[in-house]
Amino acid sequence: MEEQIKQIQKKFTDEINEISDLKSLTDLKVKYLGKKGELTIFSKQMATVEPSLRPVIGAKLTETRNLIESSIIEKEKTLQEAKLQKKLESEKIDVTLPSNKTKVGSKHPLNRVIEEIEDLFVSMGYDVVDGPELETDEFCFERLNLPKGHPARDMQDSFYITSEYLLRTQTSAVQARAMLANKDKSPIRIICPGKTYRREDDATHSHQFNQVEGLVIDEDITLAHLKGTLEVFMRKLLGEKTNLRFRPSYFPFTEPSYEVDVSCFKCAGKGCNLCKQTGWIELLGAGMVHPNVLKMNGYNPEKYGGFAFGTGLDRLAMFKYGITDMRYLYRNDIRFLSQFDQMDV
Repeated sequence: MEEQIKQIQKKFTDEINEISDLKSLTDLKVKYLGKKGELTIFSKQMATVEPSLRPVIGAKLTETRNLIESSIIEKEKTLQEAKLQKKLESEKIDVTLPSNKTKVGSKHPLNRVIEEIEDLFVSMGYDVVDGPELETDEFCFERLNLPKGHPARDMQDSFYITSEYLLRTQTSAVQARAMLANKDKSPIRIICPGKTYRREDDATHSHQFNQVEGLVIDEDITLAHLKGTLEVFMRKLLGEKTNLRFRPSYFPFTEPSYEVDVSCFKCAGKGCNLCKQTGWIELLGAGMVHPNVLKMNGYNPEKYGGFAFGTGLDRLAMFKYGITDMRYLYRNDIRFLSQFDQMDV
């Protein structure tokens, strides 16, 4: 049996010298040390060895097992180092090659406009206020002087969820909530940017769009304050040479009410395809807060007055960046959005 152990040892040594990969080494380990391996089977035969020879054979068997195990460990280490070295050589980086440009995102044009507007009005002492997009009929319409059955509701084709809840058609609902929440009825200066929803969908309208509305309530507020505020607002967004034109209009929550046009920034008021040869672009709705709105939301119209205005952020972004179709703003097309990578706001 001692001779058989020597043969197993020699055979193992010859085979391990031929191993060149880790899988073959694992197979060799199983062949000799596995449950059905040659050395394991030989160990089970120790019961048939004469008792006087068992110590000698057992010692030789243990020596051979230790040799096989240590040889396998050493061979595995050698093969792993060779594999790593080969990987390092094959994946070597040539630092003299031009680097690949890392693709980075950019601010969405809508976010750029929103941040610019917020920075402007915060610098003027306004607070930025938010509210729910799923709104009640009470705050979306009734508290803005639009009771049930009022014909002006037809101007806003709405998404009703129930008879009471709808997706807000305007951020004016936030103004009503802000007035009602102001318990001490102190002066208010707020803007309310956010998403609104109406059943519209074409090149200049979308079923979802963004608005920003402003509200000021204080004593002795006049139309002059509104005009001055909107001039600062539009000249900051569209250029210092922008002029404003106020046209009488109708909004249920303001009296008097105005449509506000801005001079065309493309042709400087001379007339072009953008302004339809008029020199003006309709951009805002504004007016003095209706006494009924003040009264319904806790303010004494005999003491307080105010003005409100609103405009579509999507249209502002379109005009500011020369975007021809509102739907581009919502398609997440990287070819479109990448144009704004290097823009400074």
